[in-house]
This record gives sequence, C-alpha cells and structure tokens, in this order.
Amino acid sequence: MILLKTKEEIELIRDAGRLLGKTLAEVGRHIRPGVTTAFLDQIGEQFIRDNGAKPLCKGFEGFPSAFCISVNDVVVHGIPGDLFIKEGDNVSLDCVIDLNGYVADSAYTFTVGEVTPEMQRLLKVTREALFIGLDKCKAGNRVGDISHAVQMHCEKNGYSVVRELCGHGVGFKMHESPNVPNYGVPGTGPLLKEGMVIAVEPMVCMGSKNVKFSKEDGWTCRTRDGKPAAHFEHTVAITANGPDILTTFDFIENK
Repeated sequence: MILLKTKEEIELIRDAGRLLGKTLAEVGRHIRPGVTTAFLDQIGEQFIRDNGAKPLCKGFEGFPSAFCISVNDVVVHGIPGDLFIKEGDNVSLDCVIDLNGYVADSAYTFTVGEVTPEMQRLLKVTREALFIGLDKCKAGNRVGDISHAVQMHCEKNGYSVVRELCGHGVGFKMHESPNVPNYGVPGTGPLLKEGMVIAVEPMVCMGSKNVKFSKEDGWTCRTRDGKPAAHFEHTVAITANGPDILTTFDFIENK
C-alpha cells in the first residue's frame, strides 16, 4: 500500500531531509586520504544523535552501521570498517535518519583529491541522471517515467544501471511502496499522486550492470567487472507542479 503524506507531514520530512543534508556535509568534510570508513561512520552517527535524530540503517536487518559507505567498485551497502581512504577514490555516503518520527534518505558520492577524468564524468552523469529522474516526479506520471528517464541518460552516456536495487517510498519508514527502479518503460508502473514521497537513487556503473553481493557480510554490493560505480539520492514529494525535493546537497556543494 502506498502511504500518502499530508502537507504538514511533508514539512516534517523536509526537516529530517535538511538535517540529513547537514550530516552528509559534516561527514564529507572528514573524507581525506588516511581516514578509515569506520571513522567516517562514527563522525556521522555522533552528529545525527547530537541533533536529536536516529540513524535508521544501524540495526536494520542486522546492518551494523549508521552509514553505508561505498568506495570505488562498491555500488552500495558498503559496511564501514578498517578500509583506509586514499587519493583518487570515490566515496559514496548513503544514510537514512528519523527525526521526530519522520524519515529522509539521501546519498552523495564524493571524490578524494585528484581523480581521473573518467571518474569525474561518471559522477557528473550519475548526478545529472538523478535530477532528470526527479523532473518526472509529477502527479499524473508513472514510476516508469522516472525509471526510463534515468536509464536513458545513463545509457546514452555509455554507462549502465543496476537492476537488483532500486529507489522506494519513504517518509514514515525507511522502505515503503512503491519501488522505483532505475530502468523501465515510460507510462508503466504505479501512478504518481500528490502526497507520495519517494527516494530516487540512480546507482550507475562505469562498466557492466552486473553486480555481486558479498558472501561474507551479505550486504556489500560490488560491480562484477571491478569498475567504479556512483550513487546519488534525494527524497522527493510528488506535487501537481513537479518535484518538491525534501533533502538537499546545498550544505555539501555551497561551501
């Protein structure tokens, strides 16, 4: 069942989204060669709790950390640990928080120092794909319109989108209906209605779309060919006039 939100509830989700944007920026300031992903997770969890919110990833189906931190060929769900960040890496932070009972979900991929032009282009196209998908978040469209727009932008630029994972409804819980894939057919899928809140999150591979999940931890999702991936995500409310983006990258990008 798709849960519609009132205007008041959407504003409370926006409050969570704004704090989440500040959280990603705070952790992003600490991304540099020589720090571990566990250190980044610790910084982020402390910031979330200090601001009166809860990190929902921690403990979700056994996930041990507040953040998914995915480096280079890890697409999503990287578990923070003793991995040291190095020059030239790309580092995706994905986090979900609950602020006063309302939930926001966002992700951003950072670069570390000098990265290759190929890596820069992958991140640029993935970020573009997010906003192209968001442009379809209008009442009367369908989920497939979002999915198709993301897929076409990525594939026309020579990249592939992951099939096994997708965006989703959000707001009262971390995962709600409907699923929002990054590939699909326009005009298909659930109808977008005013009051729906969803997470749109392109997960884009430089090479093949094929991925593998770690047998050791059951979470870490890597590209099968070992090539880099990127991930950007916003929480967005559906309106008659288009997307109302409830999370923000402003604290990261407007330094």
